[in-house]
Amino acid sequence: MVHFTCDLCKCSIDAKRDLRYVVKMEVYAAMDNTAEDELDDDRDYLLEIQDILQRMEDGQCDQISDDVYHAMRFDLCTECRQRFVKQPLGREAVPQLDFSQN
Repeated sequence: MVHFTCDLCKCSIDAKRDLRYVVKMEVYAAMDNTAEDELDDDRDYLLEIQDILQRMEDGQCDQISDDVYHAMRFDLCTECRQRFVKQPLGREAVPQLDFSQN
């Protein structure tokens, strides 16, 4: 039987009794064009990035460093999933001020 552990709190997740949540994250370099670049170059950078990501998923491209692309996968228990959804970046939310409508 496969054993699962929550990657945050390290508690055991019983596959028959408990829900297990999978979080997948991708961090990749943004390719922003300047107005000058757009006039001089008709390259479709978004398509090029999509091609690179597709080759990575297919296991064809081992030459991309973590500076350009990094994928992560985590298993979470129910409690940690709730905390993650509320604060996905792991920081306190900025308090919202409630002003009167006068």
